[in-house]
Amino acid sequence: IQINGGEIPDKITFARSLLEKPISVKDLFSQNELIDVIGVTSGHGYKRCHIQMGNKEAAEEDTQGLRKVACIGAWHPSRVCFSVPRAGQFGYHHRTEVNKKVYRVGTKGDAKS
Repeated sequence: IQINGGEIPDKITFARSLLEKPISVKDLFSQNELIDVIGVTSGHGYKRCHIQMGNKEAAEEDTQGLRKVACIGAWHPSRVCFSVPRAGQFGYHHRTEVNKKVYRVGTKGDAKS
């Protein structure tokens, strides 16, 4: 729960008064309110570039390696560009969806729930 406004000691006493007490959803959200949802994508560990980016593996005749990207960039600029497929972390990335509207807050046993 975000506590806005007032002096810092007042905020601390208000936050301490909320500890170990049940908080209902109606206290947090109201109808037609816009909220941000923060989450994490499902993790798949360390994957090579062909699984992440979907590019094809090299032909059998290629002696340089089957599961590598053939060219990772030009001579200059002398660095690998961000858009070149590389192996690395696949999944478990932080995502934020903004401005999700709360249409209705119901209670248990309500006819419309």
